[in-house]
Amino acid sequence: MPQLHHRKQQSNSSYSRLKKPQDNHMTKFFLTLFLSLSVSLNAVQKPNILIIIADDCTFSDLPINGGQNAKTPHLDTFAKQSLIFNRAYLGMAMCSPCRSELYTGRYPHRNGCAWNHGTCRPGTKSMPHILKPQGYRVGLAGKTHIKPKAAFPFEKIPGFDQNCVRNPTQPHNLSGSKEFVTRDPDQPFCLVVALTEPHAPWVMGDASAYPPEKIKLPPYLADTPMTRQQYADYLAEITYMDSQVGELLALLKETKNSDDTLVLFTSEQGAQFPGCKWTNWDNGLHTSLVARWPKKITSGRTNAIVQYADILPTILDLAGSKSNPKTFDGRSFAGVLLGEDAHHRDYAFGMHNNYPEGPTYPIRSITNGKWRYIRNLSHASLYIEKHLMGKHEHNPYWSSWVFSSFSNPKHEMLVNRFMKRPAEELYHTNEDHYEMTNLASDPTHAKIKETLATILDQHLKDQGDPGLSLDTQKAHKAAANLTPSFQSKP
Repeated sequence: MPQLHHRKQQSNSSYSRLKKPQDNHMTKFFLTLFLSLSVSLNAVQKPNILIIIADDCTFSDLPINGGQNAKTPHLDTFAKQSLIFNRAYLGMAMCSPCRSELYTGRYPHRNGCAWNHGTCRPGTKSMPHILKPQGYRVGLAGKTHIKPKAAFPFEKIPGFDQNCVRNPTQPHNLSGSKEFVTRDPDQPFCLVVALTEPHAPWVMGDASAYPPEKIKLPPYLADTPMTRQQYADYLAEITYMDSQVGELLALLKETKNSDDTLVLFTSEQGAQFPGCKWTNWDNGLHTSLVARWPKKITSGRTNAIVQYADILPTILDLAGSKSNPKTFDGRSFAGVLLGEDAHHRDYAFGMHNNYPEGPTYPIRSITNGKWRYIRNLSHASLYIEKHLMGKHEHNPYWSSWVFSSFSNPKHEMLVNRFMKRPAEELYHTNEDHYEMTNLASDPTHAKIKETLATILDQHLKDQGDPGLSLDTQKAHKAAANLTPSFQSKP
C-alpha cells in the first residue's frame, strides 16, 4: 500500500510540474501532436467498401435465405462470416430505380427515377459526390443503368460486361478491379461491382447441374416443362454469379484488403418471372443483403428492417461523417452493423409505375417485415408486362401458362393472380412467405390493414407522390427530358 501511495504522489507531482507556466508551450505542443496523430489514425481507419450486386436474383432463391435449388458455395461461406439481413427491401423492383435508390439514398419519386430505365432529377447527388469529399476513390464496374451521367460520376472500372442482355455475357477479368483497389494504399476505395447475372437471358453457367425434373418449383410458378427448363437455366446463372462473387472475395484476400474492407452483397430485385420483378410482392421488393467487416461486424442474422436508401447514409456514417437527414430519405444502420442496435426502421415502402413496360398500372405498398399491404391504383384494368407476356425470346414460358390454364385450375389461378388484381392486398408474409393468400377482405385483420394503409398514405404525402398520374407517358417523357412534371417534397 505505501508503494502505491508513493506512485500516486509521483504522478501528482509530475502533473504539477507540467502545469508550471514556463512549460505551457510544451503542453500545447504535445496536445497538438496528439490531436494530429488521432486525426491521422481516424483517417486510416475508414473502411474500404466493396458492393457486389447480383442482377435480378430473387431473395428466396438463394440458399442463405432458404432457397432449395441453387448451389452457391462462395456465398454460403461468405454468409457464415457475415451479418445477414432477413428484412432488406427495395423501393422499386426494377433495375434503374433500385440502383438509383442505392446510389442516392433517396426513394424513387424523390430522386426522379420512378420508371424502369428512368432518369434522375437534374442536380441529383450520388455516391461519388458524397464519398469523394471523405477521401474515397469511387468506382463502378459492370452494369450501369443509371442516368443522367452528371448525377453518377463514377470512375468506370473495366473487366465486367455492362450489357445485361448480351448472349453470351462477355468474359470477365479482375485486372481493372485489382488496379483500382491497389492504386493507392493510403486512400480508401469504394468499388461497386454490378454483375449482369442472373439477369435474363439465362445462358451462362452449367444448366446440366439442374435437371428440370428434379427442381422444386416455388408455388407462384406454373409447373410446365417450359417453366422448369427456364428455371433450371436461371439457377445455373445464379451459380455462375456465385463464382464471380468468389473471385472478387479472393481478390480482396490476395491484395491484403480483406480485413479493412466492408463487403456488401445484395441480390437486387426478383428474377424475370411472374410474381417477382415488376411487382410489389415480397419476391419483387425483398432483397438479399449480407455484410462482412472482419473484427467490426459480428456474424449472424438480424431482423432489423432496412431499405436500399439506407445504405449510402450508412457508408457515410462509417466513413466518419454524419449524414444530413435533409439529404437522404434513408438513415444509417451502422448501429445494426456494429451490434449496437437490434432495430432500425418500422416500415419499408415500395412503388411501381408500369409505363413503359406496359400499360399504366401504378402500385404502392408498405411492409413492417411481418405484414405487407399493397394498393393497386388501376385494379379495374388488366396487368400487362411486355417482357414477360409479349413476344420475347427471353421468356417463352408465359404462353405455356396461358395454354395450360384452359385445363389446369391451378395454372388458371396463377395467370389470374398476375393479371387480375384487387384494389387492396394484405399478406401475412411471416407465415405466407410467397404471399399467395390475400387477407385484405378478412375482418380479422382489418386493424392491421387500416394501420398500414394510414402510414402508407402519410408516406405518399411526404414524398409528394401523385399516384395514378405519375404512371403515364406524359410524366415519363417529361422526366426523360429532365423536365419532371411532378416535384417531390424537398
